Amino acid sequence: MDILIARFALAGKDALMGAKRKSYTPKYRQEAAGLVIGTGRTIAEVAREIGVGEQLLGRWVAKERARMDAPPEAVDADERAELERLRREVAELRMDREFLKKAAAFFAAANTSNPSGRSQ
Repeated sequence: MDILIARFALAGKDALMGAKRKSYTPKYRQEAAGLVIGTGRTIAEVAREIGVGEQLLGRWVAKERARMDAPPEAVDADERAELERLRREVAELRMDREFLKKAAAFFAAANTSNPSGRSQ
């Protein structure tokens, strides 16, 4: 672990020396975040050790923690049954809507051909 910290410290010094903005590889970001997550040390402490800003390291840690979180649980049997019921209901309502659109179009066409509204 000491070799890893030394490598981070050297990279951090290079970042501060130049006038250009330092770019870090995704691997470096993951390892730096891993130092906080894996060791339980504070972001400020690790940031000082590796020579990066606290806010920057904090963003890396948040991103890594979000990536590590487990995916949401699957729906249970009750939710699955309700979902299937709702899907059937939506399909039925769509068919009803299509029928009503056709009926409205039929009566609108009949009404325009006989504007007086009387039957012939």
